[in-house]
Amino acid sequence: MKTILEIAVFNIESALSAIAAGADRIEFCENPMEGGTTPSYGSLKTLIHKTKTPVFPIIRPRGGDFLYSDDEFDSMKSDLLLVKDLGYPGAVIGLLKKDGHIDIDRTAALVSIAGNMEITFHRAFDRCIDPLKGLEDIIQTGCKRILTSGQVPHVSNALPLITQLVNNAKGRITIMPGSGVRANNIADIISSTGVMEIHSSARKNYPSKMLFSPASMQEQMMFTGIDEAEIMAMKKAITTL
Repeated sequence: MKTILEIAVFNIESALSAIAAGADRIEFCENPMEGGTTPSYGSLKTLIHKTKTPVFPIIRPRGGDFLYSDDEFDSMKSDLLLVKDLGYPGAVIGLLKKDGHIDIDRTAALVSIAGNMEITFHRAFDRCIDPLKGLEDIIQTGCKRILTSGQVPHVSNALPLITQLVNNAKGRITIMPGSGVRANNIADIISSTGVMEIHSSARKNYPSKMLFSPASMQEQMMFTGIDEAEIMAMKKAITTL
């Protein structure tokens, strides 16, 4: 079985570029400075018709923590139904309780709404109070995978926990490491933990293509895209394992 490389992107152009560079799956977000929020309806409707590569939109109404109000949860349900109706094969969610435990009831409700869609529980997991109990709680909800950095900023510093999660999961759910994954460490992360899926943003900032920009505004207007060469290098590293 080949190792799946998922790339997080923040706009349609980056999604298509990542796919062209070899991404096996896309996590589709907007607002990178907020850590990724639900893409707009227009973006969702446009991208679904441009590729057959699996794209999983994130269902996240705002940046910040993962403790959501009733209104925010209603918004998440509506967005998930929209994504489902548009034909996306999966989505990405993450909800916690105030005490740091996984919000089992709300997560399970979203999984139920998703029907045949695959649901990934994102890095809200990295802020739960007990990762081993969190693993069991998320399995209980019906999610198909967990995206995690091992509860530290960079997954390379948490390989023992990632390995433990893989072992404890026993094939009941996929553990997908992410955060700080690049071509120079991807092979080590995979071989050390035994994971079959891995996640990276391969993020790169680009200057504006505008020919005119008023100096008085004092802004660079950088564009958050992806590094195609980095994605290709990660794919190459994976195929040599």
